[in-house]
Amino acid sequence: MSDAVLELSGIEKVYNRGEPGEINVLRGVDLTLNAGEAVALVAPSGAGKSTLLHIAGLLDLPDSGAVKIGGEAMQDLPDRRRTAVRRADVGFVYQFHHLLPEFSAEENIVLPQLANGVARGAAKDRARDLLATVGVADRAGHRPAALSGGEQQRVAFCRALANAPRVLLADEPTGNLDPETSDRVFGALMDLVRKTGLAALVATHNMELAARMDRVLRLDGGRLRAG
Repeated sequence: MSDAVLELSGIEKVYNRGEPGEINVLRGVDLTLNAGEAVALVAPSGAGKSTLLHIAGLLDLPDSGAVKIGGEAMQDLPDRRRTAVRRADVGFVYQFHHLLPEFSAEENIVLPQLANGVARGAAKDRARDLLATVGVADRAGHRPAALSGGEQQRVAFCRALANAPRVLLADEPTGNLDPETSDRVFGALMDLVRKTGLAALVATHNMELAARMDRVLRLDGGRLRAG
């Protein structure tokens, strides 16, 4: 039985198709991401890594090619089904945490679970467990403004994992942190991958962190290759 969680086959994406400014962003990208694996995605600015993450996370559709999550083809599903899969099976983390400022760290992790039909008590228990895993359990009652940048980003990881997704997609998740804090946040991410069997695709410019992941893939000229 395959351990593949996310599979991309022949993914192509063109912007301004047929116009003078046509841009071929992705040119037949293939990618397999396995359970318990952390893969670094490195690329020059403007190379299309965010586009690739959005397609992988079902936020955008490719012009051609196939996206599978858990072996199920996604590209031809109705919007409602794609939304349900994205909510249940995909977690996102961005460079800036985007936590809801009026809610505590714990509440930021509880809310996505409530939206997914989880009972409040169970949602709170999971939030506390996740915060403990990344070392910020004592900050559960604090709002984002009272947290450091590194603490906020660790809470953002927990929120992304609130509904126990199969795959985590992270776009420069440590890009606005100092080196020491970046290292701490990255360590928390890797702990989550190893302990939960999560499959993680992490876009980063930090080659030192990239080298600590299981594989490094480079996106250049619209194509993906081993880094």
